[in-house]
Amino acid sequence: MKRFALAVICCAMTTSILAAPKPCDELKAEIETKIQANGVAAYTLEVVTNDEVHDQNMVVGTCENGTKKIIYQKNDA
Repeated sequence: MKRFALAVICCAMTTSILAAPKPCDELKAEIETKIQANGVAAYTLEVVTNDEVHDQNMVVGTCENGTKKIIYQKNDA
């Protein structure tokens, strides 16, 4: 019974560690890599607070425990 309880606790701790929020800079870098892999040359990615988001369609990521968002805008080349 003690082993079972220990296994449950370990699984719960592992799940919370894996679900830890990413820093904005790390998430922004991952998104940039994906955008560039799709061949988009002219774009803007910006980290903003939730209050600064005017168009939810521009949001491509959420970071820092949901307090900030990453917005994407394709620029005309």
